[in-house]
Order: sequence, then C-alpha cells, then structure tokens
Amino acid sequence: MHKTKLVPYLEALFAVIVWGTSFIATKIAVGQISPVAVVWLRFAMGIPILLVAVVMRKQFAFPKGSEWWYFALIGFIGITFHQWLQSNGLQTAQATTTAWIVSTSPAFIAILGWMVLKEKLTLLQSSGIVLAMIGVLAVVSKGDLSTLTNGRFGTYGDFLILISAVNWAVFSILSRRGLQVHPSTRMTFWVMTIGWLLTSVAFFAGRSYAEIPQLDARGWIAMIFLGIFTTGFAYIAWFDALAQLSAAQTGAFLFIEPLTSMVVASIILNEQITLVSVLGGAIILVGIWMVNKQ
Repeated sequence: MHKTKLVPYLEALFAVIVWGTSFIATKIAVGQISPVAVVWLRFAMGIPILLVAVVMRKQFAFPKGSEWWYFALIGFIGITFHQWLQSNGLQTAQATTTAWIVSTSPAFIAILGWMVLKEKLTLLQSSGIVLAMIGVLAVVSKGDLSTLTNGRFGTYGDFLILISAVNWAVFSILSRRGLQVHPSTRMTFWVMTIGWLLTSVAFFAGRSYAEIPQLDARGWIAMIFLGIFTTGFAYIAWFDALAQLSAAQTGAFLFIEPLTSMVVASIILNEQITLVSVLGGAIILVGIWMVNKQ
C-alpha cells in the first residue's frame, strides 16, 4: 500500500467500523430512553465537533436565501425522519438485521436515479438490485420464506429500517444539488444542525429531556460513542478519505460496515450469528457490488 494513501485508507476504515458499531450503541440507548431523546442527545454532542472541523478548514458560511428551505428539507429527511426511523426500528429489530438492510441503500439510490434522474441501469446493475432484495428477504425471514404469506414476516422494526434505507436513497438523490455548491463537511454540518433543531421541537414538547437521568453507565457510553464518534469524528474521517481516494475506492469500505455490526452485536448484545444471516448478507453484498460496478 502506497505510504501517502495509508492515512485515508485508515480513515475510511475507522469511519465504517464506527458506523457499523453505531447500530449496537443505538439499540443499547433506546433500551433506556426514548428514540427522540437518543437522536437529540446524539446530535447535540456531535454537531459541535463538525462545527470545529468546518471552521478550522475555513469552510464556514451561512446558507443563502432559498438554501435555508433546501437544507431544512434534506435536514428533515436525512436527520429528523431518518434517525427517528432507525432509532424506533432498533427497539424491535436486531442490530445485525438492521445493518444488512441498511446496506441495501445503494440499490434504492440506483432505482431512484433511474426513475427520477433518468440515469441508465445496466443489466448487471438491475440483476444486482434483484439479488440484494433476495438477500434482504433471506435475512429478515431468517431463512423461512413461508413467513411472507403467513403474516409472521419480520418485525415492526424491520419494516421501519427498510423504509429508512429507501429514505436514505431519497436523501442522497436530493443532496446531489447541494454538494455541487457546498463542500461536503459544511453541507453535512448544516443538514445535521437543522435536522437536530427540528428534532428539538419533539424533544422539548414531549419533555424527553426528563429521561436523560435514566441513562446508566452503559447507556452513557453508548450515547458518547454515538455523539462524538459516530456523528462527529467518523464523518470527518470519511470526508477526508473521500477527498483523497476515488469514490469507488472509498465506497468499497462500506462493505465492511454490516460485517462489523454482525461481529460486535454477537459480542455485546449476544445476537446469534446464523448461517442464514451470513449467506443472506453475502448475497446482499454481492448484489450491491454489482450495482456499484461501472
């Protein structure tokens, strides 16, 4: 490995390992306080770190005119609504299952790109989308596809996580316009900040702040990890890597994320690693590789 590429490779690896572990941390946190409180507290800790990074890179600037409405829209979709879906979903969905489902987002991005942006889908990409969906069915049904017809298919949380994967695809498509104008770190800061402010309405209206003392030591470790590492440092490391590596090189690291979740969930949450989840996950990863293949 070329010496000058070692740091961005390590940064990309750090980001995906942290993001893969975030599902376990979220599941621990929502076991002690409400999803709204988890989301609010997480971003309250992470946003100041992003602000420091934006200022140090001399990228800070306020949105102009209609950009406020644009950032409000994608902030609601990408932060307020997206985090609500995942936090509520993890109350009943397994962290491992969640990671595998979330990994299908590139497939939904490709579908939306074809439907909305009229981007071409090759036969290989289309086959990859179908394969990824078959993998999801295998993981969620735990190998028993008869659950599709008898009403026992997946948990309520599994469906929320699947919606979050589609929602992230919508967010990604809508974000393309802003990324043509703003540096990614600055845009991420404003999207997160506005999304967090929107979450604050529900947080204070529902008196969710009264739940925070319910966190024990394990809960606080989970929250600090989510706020400082997942929301703060991981995003900075990812964008640093993205600035020095190609999109394909950086994107390849995302395949490590669900594998990290599976291993960490088995250690911390005692979630069983089954042959079906491994095979279903492998099918998903092959499908997503086909979708991303140029």
